[in-house]
Amino acid sequence: MAANVRLLENRWDDAYAAGLDEPGKLLYRSNLLGADKRITNYGGGNTSAKVLETDPLTGGKVKVLWVKGSGGDVGTIKLDGFATLYQDKLESLKGIYKGVEDEDRMVGFLPHCTFNLNARAASIDTPLHGFVPFTHVDHMHPDAIIAIAASKNSKELTQQIFGDEIGWLPWRRPGFQLGLDLGAFVAANPNAKGVVLESHGLFTWANDAKACYELTLDIINKAIVWFAEKTEGKTIFGGAVAQSLAVTERRAIAARLMPEIRGRIGKQERKLGHFDDQDAVLEFVNSRDLRPLGALGTSCPDHFLRTKIRPLIVDFDPAMPDVDAIVAGLDKALEDYRADYARYYNDCKHGNSPAMRDANPVIFLVPGVGMLSFARDKATARIASEFYVNAINVMRGASTVSEYQGLPEQEAFDIEYWLLEEAKLQRMPKPKSLAGRVAFVTGGAGGIGRATAARLVGEGACVVLADIDQAALEGTEADFVKKFGADAVRSVRLDVTKEDAVIASFAEACVEFGGIDILVSNAGIASSAPIELTELATWNRNIDILATGYFLVSREAFRLFRRQALGGNVIFVASKNGLAASPNASAYCTAKAAEIHLARCLALEGA
Repeated sequence: MAANVRLLENRWDDAYAAGLDEPGKLLYRSNLLGADKRITNYGGGNTSAKVLETDPLTGGKVKVLWVKGSGGDVGTIKLDGFATLYQDKLESLKGIYKGVEDEDRMVGFLPHCTFNLNARAASIDTPLHGFVPFTHVDHMHPDAIIAIAASKNSKELTQQIFGDEIGWLPWRRPGFQLGLDLGAFVAANPNAKGVVLESHGLFTWANDAKACYELTLDIINKAIVWFAEKTEGKTIFGGAVAQSLAVTERRAIAARLMPEIRGRIGKQERKLGHFDDQDAVLEFVNSRDLRPLGALGTSCPDHFLRTKIRPLIVDFDPAMPDVDAIVAGLDKALEDYRADYARYYNDCKHGNSPAMRDANPVIFLVPGVGMLSFARDKATARIASEFYVNAINVMRGASTVSEYQGLPEQEAFDIEYWLLEEAKLQRMPKPKSLAGRVAFVTGGAGGIGRATAARLVGEGACVVLADIDQAALEGTEADFVKKFGADAVRSVRLDVTKEDAVIASFAEACVEFGGIDILVSNAGIASSAPIELTELATWNRNIDILATGYFLVSREAFRLFRRQALGGNVIFVASKNGLAASPNASAYCTAKAAEIHLARCLALEGA
């Protein structure tokens, strides 16, 4: 076996599983599989089990299909995330199926098969599980398997690697017919343990939950080992034609580019960004084959639904890193991308296709720097990045041992603009009032700052908590992550009186989220002394924090707002002491008055 091969680990715990019923074992298996992105990506794949249940109508025993519900994620699913269907009713749908033109209509019959009034909607993959006559079925999207499935000679590779253990089926859009095809394959190949679906993924089956889990791992590990051996010593992606910049340079360029891109693609709907410069990404963006492979598009439906069919490849030479030239060329690059996406839509659309959606790219690839991704929220941008890493891994494997092939444009379009996919999008909850916005809150670990940040996140914004108190900052961030999720918050230790630190903190916010829309300047200090006892250090400290500090963060915010051209909001936490004099507080009152007058000036400049 090739050196440094990292295989999937068997994490099944017999003692834990012994206390679980069959649905519990299905849940356990699902969470184990979904915990490793090499097995399946977020939201990708599904699992099922056929379980004997007591029918609430008759009191008799009936076979019930438990299968991951529509829109779920196997890694995080709970029991209520599974749809449940009478197996016999699902089988009876075969009698009313009229052919592939009937696919969409068949989805409407799935609710009629629901067991025990379960409100969880069944997905289009339900027949793929129901028509396989084994108790437990796994459908995963492992990079190593999709690399086989996306190879030009994928059928031959499947036979070469797995023999008769794993079969192969040609590409077909998921749905009722593919379920029938799987059932027919099992009937014709009773000794097969699974099947590779061209340009899609892997199906495996067994009559025991643990056996199904272990089989899935075994098949994926065989593919991992095979690719490691076949690619060892081979030139990957045609070899490198660019060198990665140092990590600090990469992040600095990302900080400069992301607000520029965000402003240009976020005028109709605000976008949030994510930056990824892991080794797999850098190997691809620095390679000779970057443009030809990128142009072929992604191969797996899960990939292009998240990433669009193609990325935008930024024209950049890291040997002569002229970021201003990239910015100057962005408008033309985006115009060309949108025009090509419109061509794709118009060439492939049907009479009943939904209207063309946002034509802007999701994935931006920058040689020497990495990958930038943008979407309506941080989680979606991050997940899109993860999916494109999956696509890179697939292209790496397929192009090294064979010839990589993406899905034909028409097939990709028919999934991207599938009426069922459109219906899913229409069911998504309405965005909150501050969705797609990023707030930078100074004094974010204190009482007012913390409460303000929590309110902003509650309205849909992401927040950057900035504070000089490291311990309080870490505690506040941990609380926010627990309450709102890790994608909603970042923190940066900041002394607002230090110009370089302020500039660096805003750059960090740009790398993490793509830019800033709201500044809440809240860093504060309190002091009290009669004028004759007020020391110069106290006076300077008040002015430094409450006047200079507010100026520095406001200046940096305005610079970003100008570059993004999306507007922006600046909020100062002031005090009555800035309007009305108070005894024994000359330093504080004067600094607060300066703060308020600065706000008036900014209002005029930003109008």
